[in-house]
Amino acid sequence: MSDTRKPIVVVGSITMDLVTRTPRIPAIGQTLIGTGFETTPGGKGANQAVAAARLGYPVAMVAKVGDDAYGPALIENLKHAGVETAAMAQTSGPSGLAPMFVADDGSNAIVVVPGANGKMDRTALDVHAELIRSAGMVLCQLEIPMDTLSYTLDFCSRARVPVMLDPAPAAALPEAVWGQVAWFTPNETEAAFYAGEGSEAEATAKRLLGKGPRGVVLKRGGDGTYVAIAGGTGEWVKPFKVDAIDTVAAGDCFNGAFAVALLEGKNPWAAARFANAAAAICVTHKGAAASMPLRAEVDEFLRKNGCAE
Repeated sequence: MSDTRKPIVVVGSITMDLVTRTPRIPAIGQTLIGTGFETTPGGKGANQAVAAARLGYPVAMVAKVGDDAYGPALIENLKHAGVETAAMAQTSGPSGLAPMFVADDGSNAIVVVPGANGKMDRTALDVHAELIRSAGMVLCQLEIPMDTLSYTLDFCSRARVPVMLDPAPAAALPEAVWGQVAWFTPNETEAAFYAGEGSEAEATAKRLLGKGPRGVVLKRGGDGTYVAIAGGTGEWVKPFKVDAIDTVAAGDCFNGAFAVALLEGKNPWAAARFANAAAAICVTHKGAAASMPLRAEVDEFLRKNGCAE
């Protein structure tokens, strides 16, 4: 990569989203008439990579696609967004797929079928060890095998590369992982999985920090984000009010933007404000990776909302 800044490296999933648009999310056993259908590139890892790249930051992705018709399209989408794809690999079998329902109010229900993402193994990391070692930050999620995630975090810990972990879909984590995470970024459902139901944000963040990460960001959608650091303070960062039409990938957009802002030198709360702005723009567009805003859009949005720096 020609850019002299330390890149963001995403070790994670890439899928083709199979999106059915419907008036509401169907109940079990219920049949509804859909209002539309489309295929659009997604996957939490790829979404975060595209989010950061479209904000003008150097990004590389380590992931696998299948040898089906979706594989080349997924890689081409990353390239088009400005993501470095030299560390992408093709494997036999299907690519990752994500059938989903998106309702008229923007809510969604998603099933992730791992496909090639389930074949991400330690070898995939070893081959690209120098790339990962060169990173300013590594972004991970839980859509690849847990053994590979643990191996990645252990490598990054030894290489002193900070890791942002988006714990989605929520799953039990090996104990060692907690102390190897720089930023732990759950949404409300995921936070409840790890810290228990019913806690206020402040108590939840404190409980999560007690497990070992250096920083916690609680993504609370329309309530904003709560950002806390170990041994320091925690503060709410207000959301931006917009008319959401599609909340798919809003959390991924936040993570990519948050990583960019941190690496550009913003403090965690200013970084969260920047990321809130990016996510607010994201939910006003349809699609996953396709909804990620450009840097100029975010800067203009912040200016219009009186938040220009």
